[in-house]
Parts: sequence; structure tokens; C-alpha cells
Amino acid sequence: MQALTNCTIHTASGRLEAHAVLIEGRHIADIVEVENVPADIPRQDLEGGHLAPGFIDVQVNGGGGVMFNTTPTAETIATMASAHRRFGTVGFLPTLITDARARIAEAIDAVSEALATPTPGLLGMHLEGPVINPERKGMHHGGHIGALEAEDIARLAALPAARLVTLAPECAPKGMIAQLTAAGIRVSAGHTQATAEQIAAAHLEGLTGMTHLFNAMSQFTGREPGAVGAALANEDLWCGIIADGVHVHDKSILAAWRAKRDKLFLVTDAMAPVGTDMTSFEQAGEEITVRDGSCFLADGRLAGSTLDMASAVRHCVNKVSIPLDAALAMASAHPAEFLGLESSLGKIEAGYIASLVWLDDDLAVKATWIDGQYEYHG
Repeated sequence: MQALTNCTIHTASGRLEAHAVLIEGRHIADIVEVENVPADIPRQDLEGGHLAPGFIDVQVNGGGGVMFNTTPTAETIATMASAHRRFGTVGFLPTLITDARARIAEAIDAVSEALATPTPGLLGMHLEGPVINPERKGMHHGGHIGALEAEDIARLAALPAARLVTLAPECAPKGMIAQLTAAGIRVSAGHTQATAEQIAAAHLEGLTGMTHLFNAMSQFTGREPGAVGAALANEDLWCGIIADGVHVHDKSILAAWRAKRDKLFLVTDAMAPVGTDMTSFEQAGEEITVRDGSCFLADGRLAGSTLDMASAVRHCVNKVSIPLDAALAMASAHPAEFLGLESSLGKIEAGYIASLVWLDDDLAVKATWIDGQYEYHG
């Protein structure tokens, strides 16, 4: 057992000062007042910083110089995990964007192998496509847009971990969302031109979320709410959002937070350059250039981001004026609940898994714990 001391502890119910978090094995054993820490327990001084639940990112396409689509292997997943951990991510879903059926199978098998290794922080898999609307395909390869076959669904459902599928409800066969949901797979709407009525019908069938709110979806107007309006009006739908100041205007992030509160969570939609000094890379035969902190195709379209979760939290606090505790929850408790992991991750409470992040006063990451295992990042 060890005690983490000299920090502001961000619990699910508020902040604690002059307390210590006791870790035993892979779990949080207790939270006690500092004077009640047993004398024989080793203490780690967190230098007056912040101790928060570690960040959970459900949309990670790449990092550390690699893309999951390009090389869907357990080694690629481990590289991505290591790159994002330096920025406070202690749980993530490697995300495969629309690709050939053979590549989908390879990616699912890679996640299965990485889970068995195991890979620190790996929580499951996100399959973004191939059932998306070509009108909202973004950087997704148009030639691979199509059906999600029964074999693909069965293979994904067999993963002993969190599973998420992004699809366009208007392009999905009737009953597919219910089929996925019955198999224990969460379904999110994205790359969609759906009407508000189509989103409502999909929700009745089992739709639980919206992938990167505002991006690659029908927009909110006075007479046509579109996917965005439907998401903001539905109190049950979770919404991921890319808070980098490029993908979504800061005022739109603020409006979404005010509308959704406990149903809004941060995602990075991160690409290969995260954790590197890369200025360009290739995906599906197209060159993608890094500029202004994001990724762009040659024609100027956005192609994912170079965002990390710590930067997203800082952006919410410093640019959007979201309170720190709320921003931290958007990066931890909310995605944990979205994935159905709220009883073990996303909070600092006795009995929870000790997957934590230590932040300094500038909200830069000093260290992380995954399943109680400590790693210093400087």
C-alpha cells in the first residue's frame, strides 16, 4: 500500500484538501485525512498539484507516429497507448475508421491480442463506419463505405471489452442498431445526414450517443434541428466533442456543455502525430498535413486532430470557461459512464481501479497510474 499526499483530490463529489489517497494493488483502498495515514505506509508527495481520475478517450485513431488503420496490430495499439498515456489518458478505444472488411477483421483480432497481453489502458475498440453517409464521409475512404456484415458484428461482439460502433442511422438497415445493442455493442451516430426524426427513431432502437458532435453531421437550424439539434434536445444521448478550438468553435462547445452537462465528454479523434514532431503523414493513400494544431487533407478538409486529452481539458478551462471539475469529469467520469464502466473507472473512490492522473497547476501531466502502476512523465 502507498499514500498519495500533498495534492488537491478531485473526487466525484468535489475537492478534498489535506487528504490522502491510499492505493493497494490495482485499486483505491481508501481516502483519509492526512493525519490518519498509517505511519508505516510509504508516501508520495504530489507537490501541491491536482490528483484526478485518469482520462478516458473513446476515439483514438493513432498516436506515437502510427495509425491503427495503417497497421492494425497489437504492437500499434501498444505504441498508441504509450503516446497518449503521457497526456493523462489511462483508458482508450483504438478506433478504426471506414476500411475494407479484411482490415476490420485484422483490427478486431489485434485488439483481442492486445487485451490478452495485456496492454495498459486498453479498454476495447471503436469501429467508426463503414455504415456512414457518403455526403458526410469527411476523410473516410468512400470506396469502403458499405454494410457491416453479420460476421463482422459477431467478431466484434466476441471481444471481452467495451465495444462501440459509429454509424449513420439513415444508412443502417432497419433493426441493425437493435441487433448491435442486443450484442452488447454501444452505438453512436456519426458521419450522418440524419433528420431529428431519424435520430429519435434510432434512439428508440438503442442509439446511445453522438460521435464528435457538430462535426460530420446535419446541422442545427431553426426549422430543421438535424442531428445536432436532436442530440442537444435529447437528455439521454451522450455526446463526444473535440475541444481543440479548430473542430468546434468555443461558443459552440460552451453551448453544448450548457445543454448536455453530464452527458458531454471529451474525445481527441487523434491521429498519428500525437506525441511526435510529425508535420505530415499518409492515410488511405492521401497525404495529411499538420498545421494550426490539427490535421488537414490537401483540399482543406479536416482529417482528425493532433489533440491530446490534457490539452482538451486545458482548452475547456482556459478558453471555454468551463469549471475545472466539470472539465475533468468530461475527460473521465462521463466517458466511463458512456462505456458502462462507471462502477470501476472515472472516479476517485474506495474500491475503484487506481487509474489516475497527477496534474500540476498549469494542468500539465506529471504522472499517471494505470491499474495502480505508476509512470512519471515529467
